[in-house]
Amino acid sequence: MNQKTNADQKALNPTDNASRNEKGINLLLDIPLQVSVEVGRARILVRDLLQMQEGTLIELEKLAGEPLDLYVNSRLIARGEAVVVNEKFGLRLTDVVSPSERIENLGS
Repeated sequence: MNQKTNADQKALNPTDNASRNEKGINLLLDIPLQVSVEVGRARILVRDLLQMQEGTLIELEKLAGEPLDLYVNSRLIARGEAVVVNEKFGLRLTDVVSPSERIENLGS
């Protein structure tokens, strides 16, 4: 009567559970994500949009020097400052949104 169930045996062997969890996480590592950096936003009228031409300036709501927003799949993940790396733009993260804040923002 001392038979153990599969669940009991799995609980007794944590390396099996860790191995399964690692395999599950590894499946997620190759999923592509859309990453974008937002400099700022503006609202304009259709009239103004139709009149745009080279040299047109659009004033953004964000002030110069404010951190840029980093979005992953349209969700705010972090903020940072623009940098140049090998003649390309990059973002140095200065503030990462906490996991609890990310979960709170899922509904919005």
